[in-house]
Amino acid sequence: MAKGEAQVVCVVDDDASLRRSLRNLLASVGLAVETFESAETFLEVLDRDRIGCVVLDVRMGGISGLELLRILAGGGSRIPVIMLTAHGDAETRRKALEGGAVAFLEKPVRSAALLEAVRSALGST
Repeated sequence: MAKGEAQVVCVVDDDASLRRSLRNLLASVGLAVETFESAETFLEVLDRDRIGCVVLDVRMGGISGLELLRILAGGGSRIPVIMLTAHGDAETRRKALEGGAVAFLEKPVRSAALLEAVRSALGST
């Protein structure tokens, strides 16, 4: 990443209203944000050098969040991933965290919890 270039928070979620809300929240604290409606679109336009962290929905059509987490980890990515889900259960949480996610948050996500997780993730890169 070029000196002075902002790290981008990538939001990958198939819910348009949630993408918009998360983009607005993250941008309101000065973060650069890009949103993607699916794992596939995220993978197509991936500029890994600028990505500070990924906020990723667990359940999506096509490639799921857990599958995308495996793809990134399998490719040697060190990009921190924060998983979001409306369907949090112990098994999904375990798979996400063992798969390399730095945080696992349940929807509806509290703004303070998400911002704390994103700031922590950005600080780890």
